[in-house]
Amino acid sequence: MTRRMVIVGNGPLAFDICERVDSADYVLRFNEPKASVGMSGVKTDLLLVNNSGKPMERRLRNPDYVRSPIVKAAREVAFAYHPDIIRSYLISPTILSRLKGRRADWTFKALEMFGRAGKEVRIMPPAFYTEGCDELGIPETARRTVFPSTGYLGIRYLLQRTQQNDWSIEVCGFTWKGWKRHAWGDERAWIREKVAAGRITMLAVPDDVSDTPEHI
Repeated sequence: MTRRMVIVGNGPLAFDICERVDSADYVLRFNEPKASVGMSGVKTDLLLVNNSGKPMERRLRNPDYVRSPIVKAAREVAFAYHPDIIRSYLISPTILSRLKGRRADWTFKALEMFGRAGKEVRIMPPAFYTEGCDELGIPETARRTVFPSTGYLGIRYLLQRTQQNDWSIEVCGFTWKGWKRHAWGDERAWIREKVAAGRITMLAVPDDVSDTPEHI
């Protein structure tokens, strides 16, 4: 029997899919809900979190984050970046920013926060990141200036661990737009290949967002 998985990004949705998401066999989400709040249910089997830079710093400073329905519902939390990856590739704050308390690696502070919330955390191994870069075509020489998105890494991770005949995978809430250092064009092309191969289907895509299978 084919099981159903929904991968929920934090972008806008065209309509309410709460029932469809909460009835899925497995749900992957990322970081914190944004545009999909109240429209994509709360079921969360894996919450993949960016444990680096300003995004993690913001969550650490927000006491409501770990009390949010998505974090509370998460059965498993995983950090996308191993400390070795942060040290080797990700952008380090300037000296002035460090004096203000900024840092690239928030892994241990984030472990403490999720631990207090009763969550066990898994840190993805370095190969999770480097092999993702390889598949996306980001050369070693560019890996300090171009970075795969957490969404891409999470989708790739689950595609690697599921068989097409066993799982129906639906993806929603992605626009493939945002931070200029992500390889959005390459990620859209990669997603297009997976849609064409029948590995994933796009769900609840707004008409004004160019991430449908016809446009990504």
